[in-house]
Amino acid sequence: MLLNQCSVTGQNLHTRSGRALKYYDLGRRDYELLYTDRAETNLKIAVAEDGQFYEAHILLGQLYSDQGDWEKAVTHYRKAVSVDSLYFTPALFNLGKAELRTGRYQEAKSHLEAYLQQSRTTPKLRAEAERLISNSIFALSFPGALFQTEPLSVGDSVNTEFDEYWPSVTGDRSELFFTREVRRASAYGRDRQEDFYISRWTGEDYWGLARNAGAPLNTAGNEGAQSIASDGRSMYFTACDRNDGLGRCDLYYTAFDGVRWSPGTNLGQPVNSTYWESQPSISPNGRMLFFVSNRPGGMGGMDIWYTIQGTDGKWGKPVNPGKTINTAGDEFSPFIYFNSRTLYFSSDGRESFGGHDIYHTKLNADSSWTDPKNLGPAVNTPADETGLIIESSGKRAFFSSVREKSKGKDIYYINLPESIQPEPVSYLKGSVIDRTNGKPLKARFELTDLTNRNTVIASATDNKGGFFVCLPSGFRYGLNVTADGYMIYSENFNFEEGYTSAEPYRKTIGLNKVRKGEFMRMYNVFYNTDSWELLEESMPELEKLLEFLFINPTVVVEIGGHTDADGTDEHNQLLSESRANSVKEFLVKRGVKADRLFVHGYGEGSPVADNDTPAGKKLNRRTEITILSEGTTK
Repeated sequence: MLLNQCSVTGQNLHTRSGRALKYYDLGRRDYELLYTDRAETNLKIAVAEDGQFYEAHILLGQLYSDQGDWEKAVTHYRKAVSVDSLYFTPALFNLGKAELRTGRYQEAKSHLEAYLQQSRTTPKLRAEAERLISNSIFALSFPGALFQTEPLSVGDSVNTEFDEYWPSVTGDRSELFFTREVRRASAYGRDRQEDFYISRWTGEDYWGLARNAGAPLNTAGNEGAQSIASDGRSMYFTACDRNDGLGRCDLYYTAFDGVRWSPGTNLGQPVNSTYWESQPSISPNGRMLFFVSNRPGGMGGMDIWYTIQGTDGKWGKPVNPGKTINTAGDEFSPFIYFNSRTLYFSSDGRESFGGHDIYHTKLNADSSWTDPKNLGPAVNTPADETGLIIESSGKRAFFSSVREKSKGKDIYYINLPESIQPEPVSYLKGSVIDRTNGKPLKARFELTDLTNRNTVIASATDNKGGFFVCLPSGFRYGLNVTADGYMIYSENFNFEEGYTSAEPYRKTIGLNKVRKGEFMRMYNVFYNTDSWELLEESMPELEKLLEFLFINPTVVVEIGGHTDADGTDEHNQLLSESRANSVKEFLVKRGVKADRLFVHGYGEGSPVADNDTPAGKKLNRRTEITILSEGTTK
């Protein structure tokens, strides 16, 4: 529309300079052929020859808008409007949009309103002008000076002359993962190569020298837009144009074995499709994966979707969270915070300070989402904000940005104001050992939220028996640890605030081998008060016991019931026997032969703690499984 309005014959143009017209024609032709550098040079000569050359200023304004150089766009659009404010009606719209993108909200509002007052407008631009006016009013509603938070570079050990972007940080803040684009020579001129790099926190307030993640994770193709698991041992990422791809870009998975990262595995259907999937974000428990796609069924262009992993390890059909999160515009860069409830994302379809802004929403108990809120001028600016992630403390955010064109895109951080920091999470760091010899054991562990009766995380330790998880505080959790050939470890605890990634709640868990006389205390088997009816929250623990008995098919066990000292001896004896029988009945119904299960009620006669405090009584109320006959392991 712009070029059709500005004739190249010279008959209707705002200049009488033949030299200015010559360079305008050259610049216009270069612009149409996408030779933007030459177009800029020629158009700048045209306006140097005739500073009142309206059409040359308009085209320069368009060229700089295309490049996102909004300051220069404002300069040339303002000059054009000062020459003739009504000759090309969209000039008022273009000027208002450029002023908005440079934070000149009052001027933007005035010029956009002036555009709406004209008769020669289009429905599409009118709707967009009304949206931009709304954004201007939104920005002007914030009192005081805006955009005072100055981002800080993560340092030269990470940032280079190349582009660095898509940062992600492990839950314990020990490693920073990011994508680096290295330009290289090729048979076709300059080519680009995107690879993963890793930097470790030195503990001395700076990041160490970043290293290439290496093969086979990095390939001759491009890998990027990664999401690292909170324990740093697995990662989801985006790769495009691979032979095993289903669409233009697909999501992949890789795991770290302590030495190297595995080759990326395509997640396949139904997560990937023939469309575009990118920008994954994995929840702390590893069971909910957010990503961006333009597949059918969305609200606009690019939408945020999520998929949930089933108990069989397979990802379910992706779900679009709907209009609460997605808009008719584009949504990008989802990031699920370490509490598994707060989702951050970028959008250009909501009230903003300019382009894409960062918003956050929270997951409700009924799986709905709260209305997204703009993070405000502490994070958002008139420019585009995407790819923001927040470290586990909730106090610092990382993102990538071009602050100096000569340095390209670099990774920065800001310290978040307390008013927009997410709620804190606490941390559990465990190590599993053989109780007899103290050697580390590779084991499986499961944490269950006993209040909401859902599995928070089910995973395995690293090769050295270690694990690190972040948990919302203020809940009661059940912990089960299992390893082949060993007894089950079980306990439950209330997880309080204050255990940070630097100083987590530490547990050393010793496992006993399966042999005659060994026992295990099943602290996550629960009953109603003064009853032998099993509570629903006992099921995860009983399923573990069932699995243990199937893995060790010749083991014969005693199910021992124990009570605290409240009540009479006779009552407690009967209660303990009945509770032990309830466990036996559950196991028999699920396929365990009755002749492998013996029941004994101990009443209050075998305490493991005092009966004078609630904590002591809690320890005494228990179910114990004792090996009567040693079995073999499959």
